[in-house]
Amino acid sequence: MTSRPALAPARSVDDHRQRIEDLLRPLASRDTERVPMAQALGRRLAEDVYAPLDLPVFRNSSMDGYAVRAESVASVPVTLPLAGVVAAGNPGENPLPEGAAMKVMTGAPIPPGADCVVPVEDTDGDGATVTIGKSRAAGDFVREPGTDVRAGDLLVAAGTVVAPRHVAALAAVGLGELTVTRRVRAAVLTTGDELMPAGTALQPGQIYNSNGLALAAALTDNGVEVVSVGHSTDDPARFRQVLAEAVAAADVVFTSGGVSKGDFEVVKDVLADAGGEFGSVAVQPGGPQGLTVVDGVPVLSFPGNPVSTVVSFEVFARPVLRWLAGLPEIRTAELELREAVRSPAGRRQFLRGRVRGDGVELVAGPGSHLIATMANADVLIDIPAEVTELPAGARVWVRWL
Repeated sequence: MTSRPALAPARSVDDHRQRIEDLLRPLASRDTERVPMAQALGRRLAEDVYAPLDLPVFRNSSMDGYAVRAESVASVPVTLPLAGVVAAGNPGENPLPEGAAMKVMTGAPIPPGADCVVPVEDTDGDGATVTIGKSRAAGDFVREPGTDVRAGDLLVAAGTVVAPRHVAALAAVGLGELTVTRRVRAAVLTTGDELMPAGTALQPGQIYNSNGLALAAALTDNGVEVVSVGHSTDDPARFRQVLAEAVAAADVVFTSGGVSKGDFEVVKDVLADAGGEFGSVAVQPGGPQGLTVVDGVPVLSFPGNPVSTVVSFEVFARPVLRWLAGLPEIRTAELELREAVRSPAGRRQFLRGRVRGDGVELVAGPGSHLIATMANADVLIDIPAEVTELPAGARVWVRWL
């Protein structure tokens, strides 16, 4: 376990986010793994990928029509004998006799001796002959080998996050596996005697555990592999056990709850003894925060109110996790407030908002329990710590959820 000095009171948002980035950035050097192409979507390539073959692989037709020699259709209309049919998947080894045509399907090999294709809409065939109504030049509607990519060409560069278009190209050259950077592995650990899993009947004083599922969903959506979602009561022995299991399986552990100033703050009580830093960040919601390193694994501790948990992840952890996964930066914009807002002095406030045209409207009050209302938000409205009120029409920065 690593001990650190205590957090200074009311650390700034930027300072706290930087501390988290400093803890997580070393994960950029994590190892690589081979994965099947079917599992490569969203993964970050660990090495350059070169084409092992030409595309197209062979000369083929880009149209349903008739393969001919251009000289045979220089003067039209002309009727040619039909020498055969070449379907896609046919080896296409039979040569085209002089003065004849072969019917070809899109993607079918061009028969030896043919140098162009006449589209079927420019012809009239009876099965034995075909009448060509429009002349064609050599090369018309013929796909030559390597006109898409040549063997040995760079196909996709290292560091690229594999998107569907990359899967299409990589599969087209016959690659079945890729070397990718292993995903960051995260464990989620919620705490509190009052929390119950969804689908169970609530007793007086109990609430449903939304934070575990919410954090797991947020992590997955930002390129992280969630290895476990656990829960502990407020019993320190139980928390130590569940935490040890999480640390053993993960690169980073996220906890929610138990970090404030109450009588049953199990996360703070246990991790402070392990050198954890617990204190206040000048933010609303999400003021109480904790940072600990346990057996070399960062443990990020968020407050337990549902909105505080979600906002803490969005503001403090999401940017660096997206960087580690190779995903685009979070989208931001400066928009016009549709209504006046107030904000507590000295605290940077993140209000939940909804974009409407070139403006943004509030969808909930500042309460850290209003998680259902937050479902209607698509952005966080960033109110600086030194601002206590803004009129309707003021320009504010927003970040997309």
